[in-house]
Amino acid sequence: MIKLKKLLIGAGVLASMALQGAAASEMTLRLHQFLPQTSSVPAMAIAPWIEKVEKESGGRIKVQHFPLMQAGGTPPQLFDQARDGVVDIIWTALGYTPGRFPRSEVFELPFMANKDAEKSSLAFHEFVTTHAMEEFKDVKLLAVHVNGPGVLHTKTPVKTLDDLKGMRVRGASRIVNITLEQLGAVPVGMPAPAVSEALSKGVINATSLQWEVVPALRIQQMVKNHTVTAGERGLYTGTFAFVMNKGTYDKLPADLKKVIDNNSGPKVAALFGKAMDEGDKKGIEAVRKEGNTIITLDAAETAQWQRATSRVRAMWYQEVAKRGIDGDKLAAEADKLIAKHSK
Repeated sequence: MIKLKKLLIGAGVLASMALQGAAASEMTLRLHQFLPQTSSVPAMAIAPWIEKVEKESGGRIKVQHFPLMQAGGTPPQLFDQARDGVVDIIWTALGYTPGRFPRSEVFELPFMANKDAEKSSLAFHEFVTTHAMEEFKDVKLLAVHVNGPGVLHTKTPVKTLDDLKGMRVRGASRIVNITLEQLGAVPVGMPAPAVSEALSKGVINATSLQWEVVPALRIQQMVKNHTVTAGERGLYTGTFAFVMNKGTYDKLPADLKKVIDNNSGPKVAALFGKAMDEGDKKGIEAVRKEGNTIITLDAAETAQWQRATSRVRAMWYQEVAKRGIDGDKLAAEADKLIAKHSK
């Protein structure tokens, strides 16, 4: 009986240790971002990513998704929330923290990125992992990507540069604001979620946004004109990052780290870029359904816009040189990678 009791006690201890071990290997990750859950990236990239991670972890990783800044703070604070462990994973626009990602900023230069967001996202991810990883040294990088071509959504038609002069236009980032300034507009910087209210109150007359976010913010109901440039490369693009807190990643057991690693990198960058492309199609469809006018500048007018914004690149070279960065070299590398992934 004594031996039996010892065996039962031993078995109970082992079972308890096994349960504790299993509990220790389970993790709930808090994922925070700034757009509605129905927007393209949350719906077509983040949600599938969550599902894949949870499935491949055998349910040992659970992800709580907080859209629309529901976990608190403002969009410019997202990157620091991941770095500091306020949340575990974030998706954000790099342009929300001006000057913080000077090397990555090269992809935001006017007429730099291909209008195909999936291809340009592959180029951007390779660029960052080769030339700009120091900008992400404080976090675990899951993927970076870009959006589709920048579009001007305006209350009055913009068919020429003269039409844009003096117009108050929301800028998506520091570089976009400089670009708008060179085009003769008056840039007004603000995060995407603030655009609808700013348009309705007349704070701005127009906004720069990619097509994909138009339906989520109901832009097609607030303006009736949408201007795009000709050619393979867009007027501008935005850069985005999907990152994880380092401490959270380090606490994971080896097999769960592998799940995260398997769901990081170029394939994830392509997933997010493709979501942007699919979202652009839906955005264009929503605009057409509303009966709005899409203005596509011809090659000659687009060339004028290219000349007007050519100084932006030169200004950027001068700015980053003060930080010891060879902007000309980085732009050449970006051009090379965009060409490589556009084939």
